[in-house]
Amino acid sequence: MNTPADDPFASLRELLALAQTGLAFTSDVFDRERYTRLRELVEGMLRAPSDPTFDAVTLLGLDKGYATPKVDVRGAAFRDGRILMVRERSDGLWTLPGGWCDVNVSPSESVVKEIREESGFEARAVKLAALLDRRKHPHPTQFHHVYKLYFLCELTGGHAQPSIETDAVDFFAEDALPPLSSQRITPGQIELMFRHERQRGLPTTFD
Repeated sequence: MNTPADDPFASLRELLALAQTGLAFTSDVFDRERYTRLRELVEGMLRAPSDPTFDAVTLLGLDKGYATPKVDVRGAAFRDGRILMVRERSDGLWTLPGGWCDVNVSPSESVVKEIREESGFEARAVKLAALLDRRKHPHPTQFHHVYKLYFLCELTGGHAQPSIETDAVDFFAEDALPPLSSQRITPGQIELMFRHERQRGLPTTFD
C-alpha cells in the first residue's frame, strides 16, 4: 500500500482499524482480548504523542462521534466484450470483484487488490465510472450507509483463480448475466458499466 510520507499517524490508524475490525468479526474470547488490548495500546500511544499541539480527544473520538458512510469498491474489467465476475461463496451468487476499502489504501489501490484477491487477475484502474449511494438503488436493506465506487479497470496479467471468498471466476456478456448477488450489485449497475466501457468519455455517474 502507498501511504503519504508526511502522514505521522498512518501506522497507528491502521493498527486501530485492525483492532476495530477484529472486534467486529471475531467470536473467539481470546482473540477479543488480544484485539481489545491492541486497541488500548494504540490509544495509549495516541494520548502521548510527540507533538504537543495534537488533540488526542478529537482523534480518539472520531469513530465514536460523527458517523460517516462506509466505502465499497467494485471493479469492472472486460475481455472480448464480456465483463469479469466472481461467484461469492457466502451466497453462491455473482458480482463484480470488490469489497470494503482498507485503511491507508486508496480507492483505486483497493479495487486493484480486490480484483487480484477475488479473481486471480492483475489489473489497473483507468476510470471512476460511478459513485453511488447504496440506499438509492434496489439493493436489499442494510444497516450501514454505504457509498459504492465503481471503477473501469484493464486487465494486465494473471489468470482466473478462485479464493477463500469466491469459488468461481468467469466473463459474461451483457445479455447473458448469471444470477446476481443483489447485496453487492444490481442489473442496472452492470448495465451502467457496459455503457461506460462502450463510451469511455462519459462523465462519472453519481448518486
